[in-house]
Amino acid sequence: MRYTPPKLRAALCGLTLVAATALPTAAAPAIAGPAPAAPAVSAEAAAAAKPVPKSAYSTQTLRTLNIQFQYQQTGYWCGPAATRIALSARISPPSQQQLANELPTTTNGTDWIGQVTRVLNNHLGTGWYETKEMPNDPPTQGQRDLLWRDIVLDINNNYPIVANIVAPANNHPPGYPNYTIWHYFTVIGYDDSDSTVLIADPAGFGPATYWLTFNQLATLIPPKGYSA
Repeated sequence: MRYTPPKLRAALCGLTLVAATALPTAAAPAIAGPAPAAPAVSAEAAAAAKPVPKSAYSTQTLRTLNIQFQYQQTGYWCGPAATRIALSARISPPSQQQLANELPTTTNGTDWIGQVTRVLNNHLGTGWYETKEMPNDPPTQGQRDLLWRDIVLDINNNYPIVANIVAPANNHPPGYPNYTIWHYFTVIGYDDSDSTVLIADPAGFGPATYWLTFNQLATLIPPKGYSA
């Protein structure tokens, strides 16, 4: 993840007072009207407001995993931190420093999601994880279908997914500053009833864990990819 401190903005509000002269006439009868419509809530806002389970949780349509969470320890260790979170669902994970060395991660970040796939498999002694590229922006329907299938399959088998994302200012997860963010985070759950996914985010911009709509996740990954 590469970023610079956000600009501060101030907003000024004006209040206008209007004086009226009372007239000596009878008050008009009150007429009932329709109640004002409730403000529309976007799917993204509704997802962000969903409560997050404190530990692994499972219902007929929802499943989340137990993980050991850590915020990234430098401004460019989101790859090692997200990888560590994913490993923690299955093993006692190594330090972010060790993972940064193995990936390898530099001050420019972690170059490619394939490096994460290799390190995950090495530590777990498995070939479970594969690198899935999503070069099309917006993603094709086939890429979206594969992403959802991978999320459900991996989470059901206790394998979190690590995603490499590019989040422009007009498409941000909760709390992100108002500029483009290149980042890695970990998918640790899903809810099929409303097509949302649970994110463990080491950035520290907003909550440590939060829900995103699947649609938003699918638009955040291109042109990068994910390990699943």
